[in-house]
Amino acid sequence: MDSPAFAGMTGCSGPAFFVPDRLPCAAPHGTFAFMATIAVYSLKGGVGKTTLAANLAWCAAAKSARRTLLWDLDPQAAASWMLGREGKWEGARGAFSRDVEARELIGPTGIERLDLLPADASLRELDHLLREMDKKKRLSKLIAGLGDYDRVILDCPPGLTETAKQVARAADLIVIPVVPSPLAQRAYEETERHLGGRTPTLPVHAMVDRRRRMHREAVEARPDWPAIPMASVVEASAAMHRAAGDAAPRSPAAAAFLDIWQRIERRLAS
Repeated sequence: MDSPAFAGMTGCSGPAFFVPDRLPCAAPHGTFAFMATIAVYSLKGGVGKTTLAANLAWCAAAKSARRTLLWDLDPQAAASWMLGREGKWEGARGAFSRDVEARELIGPTGIERLDLLPADASLRELDHLLREMDKKKRLSKLIAGLGDYDRVILDCPPGLTETAKQVARAADLIVIPVVPSPLAQRAYEETERHLGGRTPTLPVHAMVDRRRRMHREAVEARPDWPAIPMASVVEASAAMHRAAGDAAPRSPAAAAFLDIWQRIERRLAS
């Protein structure tokens, strides 16, 4: 299946095998890597969450040669649009209700080693469904059966929802984009309280405009947090269905996304 996703790279999608959670997968160069789940989550929208998720997925596949799945859990389906493969029918919710196998919804993107499980509007009812099912590890079990992947990246809907609780149980690491502003910082602190230290997190300063004093001071106060600059190349790349690292590999934004991904890999290795 051809896709415009991040055009210019060869599409590839291997067969989907059922594997138990956390079994080792063959990784590049003869090594082995455990399947790891990385969630990109924020309490509030408009913080660059989806852009971060899509660019991390690209880094995983293109830079780390990881067999990667991006699972779009946000009913807005922005990550699916960025990867050039929006859901053609409202079946994404069916993976949770057992109406369809999640693996049957997976398709290739235009990026070697990167597949997508797209979102659609049916996910608007996902929280209600999960509460009705009362299966606290439903997402974890679905991820375990997704296939032969090294990395599964979840683009999560915003808010303190039942889906967020499922994500916290399923993820090995939660990446939290935070705009350098008091309201966004407050939302981040509320998110950490909600998680209660149960799942490791990696906060990331997003949409940083160093011309603004508030942004500079926020970044300087958290020098250990990685930072993504506010840059037109990020928006332009997304509009072209491409990652910043593909469209503008020498840009500060591309370097920032790669830095975050490398930090993630180090955290997972430790």
